[in-house]
Amino acid sequence: MSESIEAADIQAAGGFVMLQGNFATLVFRKRFSLKVVDGVMDKSISNKSKTIDCAETPFLELRKVNVARGDRVVLHDLNLTIRAGEHVAILGPNGCGKSTLILAMTCQIYPIVKPGMTVRIFGRERWDLTELRKHFGVVAAGPRGDLAGELPGERTAVTTGLDAVIAGFFSASTLWPNLHVTSEMRARAKEALERMEATHLAGQMVGTMSAGERRRILIARALVHRPRQLLLDEPSNALDLAAQREMRETLRRLASEGTGLVLVTHYLGDILPEIERIILMRAGRIVGEGPREEMLTEAKLSELFHVPVRIGRDEQWLHSW
Repeated sequence: MSESIEAADIQAAGGFVMLQGNFATLVFRKRFSLKVVDGVMDKSISNKSKTIDCAETPFLELRKVNVARGDRVVLHDLNLTIRAGEHVAILGPNGCGKSTLILAMTCQIYPIVKPGMTVRIFGRERWDLTELRKHFGVVAAGPRGDLAGELPGERTAVTTGLDAVIAGFFSASTLWPNLHVTSEMRARAKEALERMEATHLAGQMVGTMSAGERRRILIARALVHRPRQLLLDEPSNALDLAAQREMRETLRRLASEGTGLVLVTHYLGDILPEIERIILMRAGRIVGEGPREEMLTEAKLSELFHVPVRIGRDEQWLHSW
């Protein structure tokens, strides 16, 4: 860490430092504005929320981004821009860094501070996470690779579908008594269920739903703020063939309605026909990006996964073996 970054500077911003080996992570308790430029820290603190024009501002800008987990650097020198409203798939084998990239994109972990490093989401380098969720919806895969691990908390299983979606306004597992729910929140939650064709699940307990039904509830939670961009991690994980088809058709409808989709997957079948751009990842690096016609070839995918890959086509869909 640069010697110019003083503990008093960090504490003034309501934060602290966690040291792990040779790496330092800055952790902040409130919205802040700390910036390292050529090794010098800008100490300004901001408590005002800014209005952003999502239509004109890129959704994501990464420059010279390196991310460590423990003592090991797992993302290396990432440079990536995703336009607001763009449909993108991030494809790569298990262990390539996709999950860590998601955590960095959603501000749950922070890159190593170095000169020239930049992370901007909708043009801003710093976000209150609650405010960010109003512009950027996230449906993450469970830590165990199953849908149960995706649920926000234990209480979600004994919460009705409608209440679980409304709780998305508060990033809560259920509607706790202290939460104030407005009529507008209820209306938006019902709208989100309609978009997911899941109004029949409004009164059903989440814990009694099938895997596909729970996935619809989770996506509806992410849609309550009417976000401009939606990130989905392994969207077909744990779904049977019928549920996979229904989910993909639902995502196509969201794309046609103007919601930008960022799909993170290692399944070729998850890549919707509307996906215009493919980003290939391996060993913590972006090893290729471009139009789907150039990236989704047998030669490139065989190199990416280190096994011979054959690609089949069924109308607009691709599958591999």
